[in-house]
Amino acid sequence: MRILTGLQPSGKLHIGNYFGAMEPAVKLQDKGEAFYFIADYHAMTSMSDAATLRANIQDLAIDFLACGLSPEKATIFRQSDIPEVNELAWILSTVCPMGLLERAHSYKDKVAKGLDANHALFAYPTLMAADILLYDAELVPVGKDQKQHLEMTRDLAAKINDRFGESTLTIPEVQIQEGTAIVPGLDGQKMSKSYNNTVPLTGGQKALRKSIMKIVTDSAAVEDKKQTEGSTIIALYKLFANEEQMQQMLTDHEAGGFGYGDFKQRVFDAYWEHFAPVRQKREELENNLDYVNEVIASGAENARKEATKVLDRVRSAVGLR
Repeated sequence: MRILTGLQPSGKLHIGNYFGAMEPAVKLQDKGEAFYFIADYHAMTSMSDAATLRANIQDLAIDFLACGLSPEKATIFRQSDIPEVNELAWILSTVCPMGLLERAHSYKDKVAKGLDANHALFAYPTLMAADILLYDAELVPVGKDQKQHLEMTRDLAAKINDRFGESTLTIPEVQIQEGTAIVPGLDGQKMSKSYNNTVPLTGGQKALRKSIMKIVTDSAAVEDKKQTEGSTIIALYKLFANEEQMQQMLTDHEAGGFGYGDFKQRVFDAYWEHFAPVRQKREELENNLDYVNEVIASGAENARKEATKVLDRVRSAVGLR
């Protein structure tokens, strides 16, 4: 089974990225042939500063490795190191109906949030489809918010196969971690760098605690019972806490006598402990950047070999060769 997923280097990795894509990816590298990429072309839809983009790419490479992705088990590479992806995106665009792109929830949402309504943002699903189809991916673990894009990928692959032959492209399956697919942000919305409501995966203890303390709550007094249904505190705490800790948190919410500051501190303590191994590994990698760069370069070489095979097959099918 060939597995593929990718993350954008559009900002500091947050726990929504981790639980929605990174953790499932780490688990899946033992179950098949895994390809994981840094989606730097996609990041350009929301970033325009070259120095920041370069720094983010390196940070994400380090995060991939710190979270447990092994170069011995998985191919880790940068999207822009594989130029074939743009050619396949163009070929896919020749069968992509405008209506398919116009129905994309992500495009409408990002434009509503203030991102420029440019062609790259509009055609994002076509490039994402090429990212997946270029490696004959059979399984794609993603966050729930990417489900529509995967459906579009399957639609485009089916259109190519209908027109040019059934074996032209592999139609992938999607895997969504239902329990943690949508991690709430500090304001209760889906955690997203676009919404500026994230909890970073790593960083300094003081700054990370300050982030957790920004969780939006109601105005209940210390002595009051606290709402558990729809609570962002509860939703985040269950990601890190064990069963006993979770039950105590629920009991204390319902009993009253505890302030939200106390509950936020519990969230921070559990979060800080949960990601201690990631922080330690990340520090080691930051002190060995030559190794990180070698891993990414080697991954690109392997990924491009596979990409060339698929693109040659597609070129032949559509009549370009």
